[in-house]
Amino acid sequence: MNASDKALSKGLHIDTLAVREALPRTAYGEHSEALFLTSSFVHPDAATAAARFAGEEDGFLYSRFSNPTVASMERRLAALEGTEDAIGTASGMGAILLLMLGLLQAGDHVVCSRSVFGSIIKLIGGEFSRFGVESSFVPQDDIAAWKAAIRPGKTRLLFAETPTNPLTEVCDIRALADLAHDCGALLAVDNCFCTPVLQRPRELGADLVVHSATKYLDGQGRVIAGAVCGKTELIEGRLLPVQRSAGISLSPFNAWVVLKGLETLGLRMPAHSARALELARWLQAQPGVARVHYPGLESHPQHALAMRQQDGQGGAVLAFELAAANPQEARRRAFHVIDQTRLCSITANLGDTKTTITHPATTTHGRLKDEQRQAAGIGQGLIRVAVGLEHQPDIQADLARGLGTLA
Repeated sequence: MNASDKALSKGLHIDTLAVREALPRTAYGEHSEALFLTSSFVHPDAATAAARFAGEEDGFLYSRFSNPTVASMERRLAALEGTEDAIGTASGMGAILLLMLGLLQAGDHVVCSRSVFGSIIKLIGGEFSRFGVESSFVPQDDIAAWKAAIRPGKTRLLFAETPTNPLTEVCDIRALADLAHDCGALLAVDNCFCTPVLQRPRELGADLVVHSATKYLDGQGRVIAGAVCGKTELIEGRLLPVQRSAGISLSPFNAWVVLKGLETLGLRMPAHSARALELARWLQAQPGVARVHYPGLESHPQHALAMRQQDGQGGAVLAFELAAANPQEARRRAFHVIDQTRLCSITANLGDTKTTITHPATTTHGRLKDEQRQAAGIGQGLIRVAVGLEHQPDIQADLARGLGTLA
């Protein structure tokens, strides 16, 4: 986002910002935001080109790091999250990669929840360890463990995902922000599950907010996209230079799709949450279900915290564990329930208007070692459901087909 393009809309409700915040219309007066499918931009003369490339004059240069459609999406998302700035990336994992490349160097240390999405564990604990970045993984809800893991003078970043994927564990964002700031570190929060409609981590002290825009920001399973939101000094000072060199870029078309998805975000998230809560309550009563993980349930260990942080709503994602005598039996039973569905889509993606169902131990967390999955609580009997916008009784009936025929 160029410095001259900062949001002008102040004091407006988040629903209004989701529809209206963007760059100014072009001279053609288009009502829907323009899609700039161009690799580069033409300058009136060589001196202007030189000034723009030197950062002495604002202007769009090259779509690897500078495009009006992408800038509109960044501006809108920053307004929703309540941050100064945002930067779009090719994917949610690309956003985390850009964040770490921009903030960390060899010898630095990261403290991360052990319950995050499996690819995050692989990236932070695996790939970055090859470049001298050390990491510690701690229980999501144990503030004392986070504090004990901090290495004074070395810890630069705390990374949390709340709620987590797939067990929906919730962390106290404000408490983690205080811990991070006390030791001179930054707190980054993955807000993928809640979106700014339900939760705004910046207001609770987080320095950076990460999104897989592939999920609810788009909302219809159409594109891959990501973003990081935060202060301009971090986004433009630390992350943009890396993106400009490395090309961890969001395409204009995908940015435009997300921009359109944001317009209905405020309607979709409460509808997803209401259906998920009904389904979670029904699952709790099923004889073959040992446990249901959903922040909206009073039985959830961090229910009260979740209701404070998440605008009183549980979000769209839940997980449930099937009763079984051993891991082999648990996996067989989980596969049976999944395979009996006719309505739910068997896919590891989430954030769609269509309900999706998956077996985390063999999909989203399939690349982890057994001990890593066990530490994260990912058992063979665990099933994750991302509740869509279908008629809730139809979703329930689809799951009942498999649950009612467990042997």
